Amino acid sequence: MILHTVPVLFQWFFPKRLWAKGAGENTVYLTFDDGPVPGVTDYVLGELAKRNQKATFFVVGDNVRKNPELAHEILSEGHKLGNHTFNHLNGWKTENSAYFKNIERCDQALGDLLGLKTKLFRPPYGLIKSSQAVEVSKLHQIVMWSMLSGDYDQSMKPEGILKNAKKYTSDGTIAVFHDQLKTKEVIPKILPPYLDYIQHMGWKTGVL
Repeated sequence: MILHTVPVLFQWFFPKRLWAKGAGENTVYLTFDDGPVPGVTDYVLGELAKRNQKATFFVVGDNVRKNPELAHEILSEGHKLGNHTFNHLNGWKTENSAYFKNIERCDQALGDLLGLKTKLFRPPYGLIKSSQAVEVSKLHQIVMWSMLSGDYDQSMKPEGILKNAKKYTSDGTIAVFHDQLKTKEVIPKILPPYLDYIQHMGWKTGVL
């Protein structure tokens, strides 16, 4: 079962992680994980451009290595990039030193290929050991979310995903979608109406 929103009590236990931002600023923070992936990321960029909306993309280093032009396009259109490890590692299943090296490898790819240094980091699957978080936080802001769309869950119908995404979005929400192959078919069905909904509600979009 997907937990589309994170209970406040759980957020309270990890106050140094960013769960939401700037309530009262009339802004929603769109984020996209796992790209850049041709045929998905470029579609997302197109939909954002139509509405002059901005987002933060938490990229997998190996995908940046494979698709540097697409990563450049994200930046050139005024969006922001964050580190999502080089190989999309599950922190709970990865030894600490290997996890840290994988994060560093993603940072290096962003620097070498894009000339970019980011302080933003999102752990794949949202799973990171406390011991890992302590070290990662020394150089990065760990970014979580307050709305998980569930767009990757192929057992859910698009209308259900969209309904939940709208339900759990409010001022200051950090919303998670995915620009990866698993979401290639569903993103065109849920993203345009969701972005239209944000506009209809009078919310701006911002980068982290």
